Amino acid sequence: MKIVLARLCDIAMTLLGAVIAARLCFGETVPHPLLHCLFAAMVAAMVAVVFPGFSIYLSWRGRPLHPLLLRLIAAWVSVQTMASALVLLLGGMHMLSGRWLLAWTILTVALLLATRIFVYSLLRRYRHAGHDLRHVSIIGYGRYFDRVSRDTKGNAASGFRIVDIVELGAVGAEADQSTIDRDLAALKRVHDSIEANAIREVWLALPATAQASLQRCVDALRDTLIDLRLLPDVEALGVEEHGRALAYIGRPAISLSPVALPREGITGKEVFDRVFAALALLALSPLMLGIAVCVKCSSPGPVFFRQRRKGLNGRPFSIYKFRSMRIHAPEQGVVRQATRDDPRITRVGRFLRRTSLDELPQFINVLRGEMSVVGPRPHAIEHDELYRKQISGYMDRYRVKPGITGWAQVNGHRGETERVEKMVARVEHDLYYLRHWSFALDLRIVFTTILRGFVGTQAY
Repeated sequence: MKIVLARLCDIAMTLLGAVIAARLCFGETVPHPLLHCLFAAMVAAMVAVVFPGFSIYLSWRGRPLHPLLLRLIAAWVSVQTMASALVLLLGGMHMLSGRWLLAWTILTVALLLATRIFVYSLLRRYRHAGHDLRHVSIIGYGRYFDRVSRDTKGNAASGFRIVDIVELGAVGAEADQSTIDRDLAALKRVHDSIEANAIREVWLALPATAQASLQRCVDALRDTLIDLRLLPDVEALGVEEHGRALAYIGRPAISLSPVALPREGITGKEVFDRVFAALALLALSPLMLGIAVCVKCSSPGPVFFRQRRKGLNGRPFSIYKFRSMRIHAPEQGVVRQATRDDPRITRVGRFLRRTSLDELPQFINVLRGEMSVVGPRPHAIEHDELYRKQISGYMDRYRVKPGITGWAQVNGHRGETERVEKMVARVEHDLYYLRHWSFALDLRIVFTTILRGFVGTQAY
């Protein structure tokens, strides 16, 4: 929502700049008013499309203001240049006022910068008062670790609050086993306190020689959904002038957590999800009504089956399916996967599961914003707790919304996972989807699912 508001604000400032410039340059009468209006509308549309490509809408938390302002200026000048070049090629440049274009460019730069500076200052004051702070745990060793901790403590306006500081002891090659054990115990305390302290990020402020400690930290926190960041001591390495992946509280930072979908792609994907889900529910409503009647007649019980699953960032939600099994009392804390010739499955349910028609109610989840049309399939929470310990990167699947269909499913990885190797293959395909996501890949998965994805021998 914040990104949508920021984009709407940029479009509004663009159009406001055009109106003020026209008033200053032309007064009451604008020559060729239709052309000037169309040009302003085209530029506003280009702002909506081009600005995200300049990383204009990245989070400001912990980042200095001036690089953001420079990117904003570069983006606006690029938009005006491209729009003017397009009009020039179409032969309409002679009808546009050069004085108006120049005034508009300058005024809009001023408006865009002013709004950014105002909001940035407002956010810093708000966070300095203790609001909207992201909880952080810092793990490290040595003088650099002390400096990072001190800088963060004294800079609440950056948007971070330290809730835990852990100083390691076993950072050298000569560390004894008792020191290593103490470090492992400290890391376990951090791991166990993540939910209780609402920790969103863990920063590793370690010297360059502490590879073993770094690996222990990564291994200890791999099965969580926190953002794990390495803050390297680049001054000690003599590379402080080199490019930086991130900059937090004035320190270079390298993200060690897999990157979820690019911010500029999330909005488009969510719009597609809602529109596609609404159209699908409308088009499939007669079929779904017929299925509901068949389910109700096949055995006593409700039409829909609801189960708690994990969604984006591990937040639980209730997933909807057409009920395909007879009502039975499940074992406490145990979720039995459906097996071939499972006696719990009704005759109608067997057909629904074979054709995946039991998944159709999940378009309701998509419409509610809990799922996506395409994404990693959500598993039972009990299975999550089992596999997160066994499969590296398993929890990274929840850095995006779960999907009705996914890359793993269209590649044949669906149904029962009676062996851990089957789940490993499914997770590998899900992680491939995260690393290679594009809107084109989503469309490919949707069309593949429609053409051949609804019938599979693995589903029963």
